[in-house]
Amino acid sequence: MKILMLLDHEFPPDIRVENEIEALYQAGHKIHLACFTQKSRQRVEVNRNVTIHRRSISSFIYKSSVGALRFPFYFNFWRKFLKELFVKENFDAIHVHDLPLAQVGYEFSKMNNINFVLDLHENWPALLRVATHTQSALGRFLSVNSQWEDYEKKYCKLANKVIVVVDEAKTRLEQLGIKGSKVTVVSNTLNLDHFEDPGTVPDKEYITLLYAGGINKHRGLQYVIRGLSKMETPGKKLRLWVLGTGSYVEDLKRLAQNEGVADKIFFEGWKNLKEMQSYFGKSDYCLIPHVKNDHTDSTIPHKIFQYMYAGKPMLVSDCAPIKRIVGETRSGLVYSFNDPEDFAGKLLDISRSGYFHSREFV
Repeated sequence: MKILMLLDHEFPPDIRVENEIEALYQAGHKIHLACFTQKSRQRVEVNRNVTIHRRSISSFIYKSSVGALRFPFYFNFWRKFLKELFVKENFDAIHVHDLPLAQVGYEFSKMNNINFVLDLHENWPALLRVATHTQSALGRFLSVNSQWEDYEKKYCKLANKVIVVVDEAKTRLEQLGIKGSKVTVVSNTLNLDHFEDPGTVPDKEYITLLYAGGINKHRGLQYVIRGLSKMETPGKKLRLWVLGTGSYVEDLKRLAQNEGVADKIFFEGWKNLKEMQSYFGKSDYCLIPHVKNDHTDSTIPHKIFQYMYAGKPMLVSDCAPIKRIVGETRSGLVYSFNDPEDFAGKLLDISRSGYFHSREFV
């Protein structure tokens, strides 16, 4: 089968998309991927397992995506792009990554009488409710959440198949009236061919915590920092490595100064996967401190499985899928997401538990 994937951001990287491409290729399918670029990247790039088609996108069209359901600029960019592709290529299915391009993907599936697969990486309406760019008056005007909710239900019902990342996401769609038989869970688990044992070990003089990922308010690091200010670790020094970038970094640095723990927190910036794996090995405990909300209660981060494979006990907030998976696998402790004292208490508990210093919990 010849499959066209739609992805509305730069590619690579995207670990989920890369894993799905490799799995489909190994199953005998031929994969093409359409994405935009704001960089000087090749218009067509042929790799072993995928042909990537790119089109440059202007800043105006890119920013207009927030209002895609009210104004046609962003969808029209994609309609023109796909029309050019379908003139040159024939496809047997169209596989849309995430909700925004569902309408465009469905239109071309109908025009060409091919299957339409909608792959929901996120609970998109819930994500928009907590996203920074939708909080202003202009953002709320351009992106009306009820419209996105209706849009999601419409195109999930029209899709031949819907893919989600976790059981809780499937349950949510079923509660919206989507037939469970058309929804398949493909979680963000590891492709072991691209993940190695870190080969590094923790420094015994420290209790070292690690967070890797985006740095925004809804990631919950503010509660971790407040929790660290309540911690005493006799005989060992305490430190937190924060890997990643985001809009909330400077706020967290100011908070760390105010809480008196700036000397314990190291903002290391963005790291590639190989560099991250080295940090995994050098850490004692890994964190998933996400704020609990409708979004985080129906998605799952890649890092939970990366931490597990690295053999690292986790401290995680009580978002439903994370809490369930950590409980099922006995791979860490769960704290109330917005309770710094509970975080500090669970960190003390986990640091005293010899059980969690073994890879056997994975």
